[in-house]
Amino acid sequence: MTDSVHDETEGGRPHRLPHRWPTLVAIVLVVATFVDGVPPVGLLAGLLGVMPVCYLFFGGFRGGLRAFRVLAVQLAGLAGFTAVAALALAADGTLGLRVVAVGWLAHGIWDILHHRSGRVVPRAWSEWCAVVDVGGALAILTLA
Repeated sequence: MTDSVHDETEGGRPHRLPHRWPTLVAIVLVVATFVDGVPPVGLLAGLLGVMPVCYLFFGGFRGGLRAFRVLAVQLAGLAGFTAVAALALAADGTLGLRVVAVGWLAHGIWDILHHRSGRVVPRAWSEWCAVVDVGGALAILTLA
């Protein structure tokens, strides 16, 4: 039996594109954000600090934080990503951008783990966020 979401075909071609809208939207956002160069480290670090807060809001709204272990992991993520953001702000110039890029890349991995588990946030969100984070990190490292 085939999975209708991922294996639908027409003439032997998969119909995956409609299911990848979060990826497509994320790519557009990354290009629009970095087309004129790298934004200031303060903005990038601020976004890194806000990313885990979004997960807490989603998790609270969806009831995904009721288990103490899940809440503890999300709070640890908030503390860790906020610490990386603060370190990036404390560093000078290119080093600060590299630190924030590593934080964004780490958050991309965080997103992928959430996408695989299907918990805390909707999968469309974690897919979108993973592409934004990894794409943004690569853009920062390439352009900085």
